[in-house]
Amino acid sequence: MMDIRELNERIQQESSFVDAIKHEMAKVIVGQHTMIDRLLIGLLTGGHILLEGVPGLAKTMAIKSLANTIDAKFSRIQFTPDLLPADLIGTLIYSQKNEAFVVRKGPIFANFILADEINRAPAKVQSALLESMQERQVTIGESTFKLHEPFLVLATENPIEQEGTYPLPEAQLDRFMLKVVIGYPDREDERSIMRRNLLHEFPSTSKVVDQQSILTARSVVKDVYIDEKIENYILDIVIATRNPGQFKLRNLEGLISHGGSPRASIYMAMASKAHAFIKRRGYVVPEDVRAICADVLRHRIGVTYEAEAENITTEHIIEQILNTVEVP
Repeated sequence: MMDIRELNERIQQESSFVDAIKHEMAKVIVGQHTMIDRLLIGLLTGGHILLEGVPGLAKTMAIKSLANTIDAKFSRIQFTPDLLPADLIGTLIYSQKNEAFVVRKGPIFANFILADEINRAPAKVQSALLESMQERQVTIGESTFKLHEPFLVLATENPIEQEGTYPLPEAQLDRFMLKVVIGYPDREDERSIMRRNLLHEFPSTSKVVDQQSILTARSVVKDVYIDEKIENYILDIVIATRNPGQFKLRNLEGLISHGGSPRASIYMAMASKAHAFIKRRGYVVPEDVRAICADVLRHRIGVTYEAEAENITTEHIIEQILNTVEVP
């Protein structure tokens, strides 16, 4: 218990910048508290995040605002159907002066990468992100370059426009730690948004934390205590997506084509620790797991044609699993 108390005190000190970031982002973003928390979870774990929502919900603005609060390099890449992998990672250019090919690095060499409307680019460009997302490195020609930490890919996706879009392959979807679905604001939030945009000068965010503080916080997040009972709870949830009949969920057996990979278990544990850190706690509770469960699993569960015919979504499946699996 003493260790937990000491850890709580340490987290109280190390997590002070979380409130500072939230305060800065509140100047620009109205509401959307869940989205901001998920961006912070990605920042604290190094996990990449996919934001899905219709245009105009401040997805791009939220990511830019977060980058502005941190003393880090930011790159925005607008994905289009004619984008080439070289536009993303860079290429070799012949230098007449040196009489040799030299590397010209692309926008991927930054701390924050905003991949705007990622589903507008063809698979060849999307796959160019895979090495950088998983290995934290980029290969150009015969040279391999390590990417500087913190490195975070934050991608946005438009779910309603199908023309000129390319669905993300399963291998790439699995590399995103969280898929966050953003809905419309409520009436009063939208009134505040409207008023802010009518001001003479739109608010902006300021830098409140440096890179080293983020890297230190990541180390502290790894120290957050997770009990074996919580580990078993996470494993039960993930295994239920693969073998629902094992948990008396036989009605889901014909609805799930494939369940979560081992990355689902890893990311759920990591995200639960980061969620506890944001809540200024040194230990994980079941509510942390339940809070981030849908964001970790919604892009890792495949639904069958029968499920689509009955309008059953991954959210319905996750809800049933959470309502059935025993909470420690």
